[in-house]
Amino acid sequence: MKQLLQNQKSGKLRIEDVPAPVARPGGVIVRNDYSVVSAGTERATVGFARQGMIGKARARPDLVRQVLKRVRTDGLRSTYRSVMSRLDLDTPLGYSTAGEVVEIGAGVDAVSPGDMVACAGAGYASHAEVIYVPRNLVVKLPQGVSTRDGSFATIGAIAMQGVRRAELTPGETVVVIGLGLLGQITVQILRAYGFPIMGVDIDAEKVEMAGSRGIEAAGVIGRDDLEQIAYRLAPEGIDAAIITAATKTSEPITLAGGLLRERGRVSVVGDVGLDVPRRIYYPKELDVRISRSYGPGRYDPSYEEHGIDYPFPYARWTEQRNMAEFLRLVGTGRVDISALVTHTFTVDNATDAYRLVVDNPDGERFLGVVLEYPERPEHLARRVDLRPRANGKHTGVLNIGLIGVGNFARSTILPALGNLPGTRLRATASAGGASARDVADRFNADYATSDYKEILDDPEIDLVISAGRHNLNGEVAAAALRAGKHVLVEKPLALSFERLADIADAADSSPGLLMVGFNRRFAPAVVAIKDFFNDAGTPLMLHQRVNAGFIPPDSWVHDPVEGGGRILGEACHFVDLLQYLAGSVPTRVHATRLPTDGSRVLPDDNVLITIDFADGSRGSIAYSALGANSQPKEYLEVMGGGRSASLDDYRRYELFGEKSSKVFNGRGDKGHRAEFAAMVRAITEGEQSPIPLEQLLLTSLVTLLVEESLRSSQPMEVNLDRLTLPDTDPAS
Repeated sequence: MKQLLQNQKSGKLRIEDVPAPVARPGGVIVRNDYSVVSAGTERATVGFARQGMIGKARARPDLVRQVLKRVRTDGLRSTYRSVMSRLDLDTPLGYSTAGEVVEIGAGVDAVSPGDMVACAGAGYASHAEVIYVPRNLVVKLPQGVSTRDGSFATIGAIAMQGVRRAELTPGETVVVIGLGLLGQITVQILRAYGFPIMGVDIDAEKVEMAGSRGIEAAGVIGRDDLEQIAYRLAPEGIDAAIITAATKTSEPITLAGGLLRERGRVSVVGDVGLDVPRRIYYPKELDVRISRSYGPGRYDPSYEEHGIDYPFPYARWTEQRNMAEFLRLVGTGRVDISALVTHTFTVDNATDAYRLVVDNPDGERFLGVVLEYPERPEHLARRVDLRPRANGKHTGVLNIGLIGVGNFARSTILPALGNLPGTRLRATASAGGASARDVADRFNADYATSDYKEILDDPEIDLVISAGRHNLNGEVAAAALRAGKHVLVEKPLALSFERLADIADAADSSPGLLMVGFNRRFAPAVVAIKDFFNDAGTPLMLHQRVNAGFIPPDSWVHDPVEGGGRILGEACHFVDLLQYLAGSVPTRVHATRLPTDGSRVLPDDNVLITIDFADGSRGSIAYSALGANSQPKEYLEVMGGGRSASLDDYRRYELFGEKSSKVFNGRGDKGHRAEFAAMVRAITEGEQSPIPLEQLLLTSLVTLLVEESLRSSQPMEVNLDRLTLPDTDPAS
């Protein structure tokens, strides 16, 4: 299918053939008829991408601070690779479309295949022939509303929310400042509800257009006496202002304050400066309200991604309900979209649409710009072949299928594999398809797909690497093992006891090797410490401190469905590290945590974990998100047999003997390259997995038991019998 993509590093736009997305539970697949090019939002997005590195840094100082923090913890080289990987990526554009539902996922009952719908959401309602959209961002079109008009529903919902934030009551007067597309729609909505309106803009033609919709007053900024015009409409002052302009200055805020009555309200919809002049706003006791996009639910993953609706009695208007109300007004004829559409381009000419909206070298006037998708392919191709298929399997080469192509896969996994002889990337998979195509192009894969089962069914693929969201890892691991593939799963292996038991069962009968990305045990410094204590003659005392850093509560990492939380998602690394160094089986685990405040102190962010091992060794993990950004992330101490060792963030380690100590440079190597090399060697030379299966299962089991211990406030016994396990060799 065709999709418009933009490279975030260069800003270049292009139409690409990418795999069609796959229907997921709680969402629908829609074949687009039309999508809207937003002059404000998308012009800003494209403009930012076109800037050089210095321009991007000036525009986003918050991101610069994040980069500097990472340099302190991960080093310059690792940070540079990660930043370049994020920037040199093709991303979709668009957020407002309409078309026909062609497939529905499990749990969707409000729409059916064949329904005509409007769709919303950046990353979902993209400029593409076919899109996947979660159910709360989809609204059926009323009878008589065309898909072209329906494609404006998202922008209509933005305007609707701006009106709601003004909290108007019948008879109140309103001034709309900024009469571009969003302002014109706002005027029509207000007109439909019968409010007396004043419209202002710097462009006389836009003011004239708004005036033709029957508003009571209009004026051109810089030409007309706006205060006099407002006085004639409302002698006591206008009740509310809705700002739909887009400017870096705060002039709209100042203008609104001058036109409003005492205790009036300002609803800020557009991207404008927010320097509120006290000399105007204080004497009048004016209220300033920010209107957040489409309405309640926006930016809430539970609502947008997982389809959990807000209760109707407590949230009468959500983003979906705002979309529906806007479409109702269109259906009644009280909002006329046709008068606002000035340009229509086919998707093949989408770059011309952006040339008009962003560059506009000829100064051509425009308002509503839409993309049309005239082709309606019956078959949804979920695989795109990039190179002629090889005749049979590549002999002597390990063919790899990569599922999940996020930043870690691009900046760490693929570069590490690229340095290993005898390996080649055959295929990439991602749910959306576009990112899989992008990575497949960059790393010379044979094909890209949106359906990871394509990789599992490919007889030419030897090794499957699962590097997607955490909840997918266990599903992929079990399915790949049952397909006879070797599997490397980026942590965590599983988010539940049931999934872990399923993986154990699959591994029992599979000829493939199972490996998890517990890279730290492969770090040269850790291997040296392990060797140092090999003949210690006593149990070990081990302590791992992790200055984890704060991740906002709305991140997918904290999501119980996709991320599983930070204990399952990251603390598993340190459970495995202690198990490796102890060289013994964990038998008991106990965990406690700080009381949570729900904002800065989160439930799984600040935890103390103690682990007992069969040989008497004991380990502790202090995992916290409350530390200073300037402090290195990880610090390890080991003591036993009259010896001690410390490892400071993999950059420096020290070995203490009875009479002397030695300091070594750890070079910041956390073992990623050695991890992949060990897995490739095990496969090609017919060896066992670099991490024995029992240890992989024990690490995952202990991590799950940490969560159980936190819930019960009790220590937990570690027993593999609670899983359906293969027979294991205790010596392993």
